[in-house]
Amino acid sequence: MLPDIGVFHPQVVHFVIALLITGVVFRLVSLTGKLTFTGPAAAVLLLTGTLAAVVAVQSGTEAHETVERIPGIRQAVNEHEEWGEGTRNLFLGIAALEIVAFVVRRKAWHRYLLIGSAVAGVVGLWFVYQTGKHGGHIVYEYAGGVGTHSGDPADIDHLLLAGLFEKATLDRREGRAADAAVLFDELDRRYGDDPMVRFLAIQSQLVDRHDTTAALTALGQFPVPPDNRLIAYRVGSLRADIFEARDLPDSARAVLQALLERFPDNRRLQDRLSNLK
Repeated sequence: MLPDIGVFHPQVVHFVIALLITGVVFRLVSLTGKLTFTGPAAAVLLLTGTLAAVVAVQSGTEAHETVERIPGIRQAVNEHEEWGEGTRNLFLGIAALEIVAFVVRRKAWHRYLLIGSAVAGVVGLWFVYQTGKHGGHIVYEYAGGVGTHSGDPADIDHLLLAGLFEKATLDRREGRAADAAVLFDELDRRYGDDPMVRFLAIQSQLVDRHDTTAALTALGQFPVPPDNRLIAYRVGSLRADIFEARDLPDSARAVLQALLERFPDNRRLQDRLSNLK
């Protein structure tokens, strides 16, 4: 029984793209009669790229069951598979032309076989592009394989964390502050051990719930990692935001001045302190 190669699908497809694109380009260059090394190189690249395409289709077939468990993704997977199989089949034909051309390289119609390979290769590049495009849809629009590829619980947690954060940010941007607050609370419940996640939940108390008391209390209990300058900066900025929201400009100014001593070249802090005055 052959081993399951589905886990190698992302790696294999990159070899397919690189080998086939380079092979077609080299074949086109070889027809000009210049750079004579591109002729043999094109044949090798196209043959190895076609072999990689065969492996890519097989690995994709073995990987799709895990991905298709995600609701709503099946149609996208089917379209990607169809383009992948079309790419494989087309380049199998191109590989056949290359092999025949090599066998009859002293015949008069040797060049016509190579021209046919080049023309078909240009069409093949469109298939490669479409296959990659539809594969990208699965990954970037449906999160297919993201976090689920390895099956590692930590990777799945990364996927959930990213999804909650992006959705909460979108809800806030589109004016659904209450929904954003709920999602930031869920982030905090699940991943509050991460200092940045905890900070985002505290920030949500001010930005989404407009609860300055809760935000200030939580911020006072928040341990700023001594070696994390980013969080130190954001905590100081949020504390100034809270004081401004409570109409305490002197307190906000004191926080910003202390922050500016630590980050003296920060133009944003300089401008904010100047505007506050």
